Amino acid sequence: MSRRVVAVVDDMFFASKIRAVAEAVGVEVSFPRTKEALIEKAREAQLILVDLHNQRFDAVDVARELRGIPIVGFFSHVETELQRTALAAGFDQVLPRSVFVRDLPKILSAD
Repeated sequence: MSRRVVAVVDDMFFASKIRAVAEAVGVEVSFPRTKEALIEKAREAQLILVDLHNQRFDAVDVARELRGIPIVGFFSHVETELQRTALAAGFDQVLPRSVFVRDLPKILSAD
């Protein structure tokens, strides 16, 4: 069984990048569009990726709902308060977008 990742992303650039890297490293990725779908997909996931600028989901709510599953968030480097809020909410890791994209193969492949 391949590793399963849920990506809470509505930005097409990041969704495309995540999908391409996931395919390259043999990881199954899903992009739920509703809270119900997110919770359902998260039950089988080993990792959750969250764009902290996502308009569809509140990042703090995602962290509260999905405790026990590693959660990696990414954000615009100028939004340092958003980074602090996500870490306080329970995100395991919060990275600037540039670092997230650079390290994505390693993030998706990690056990």
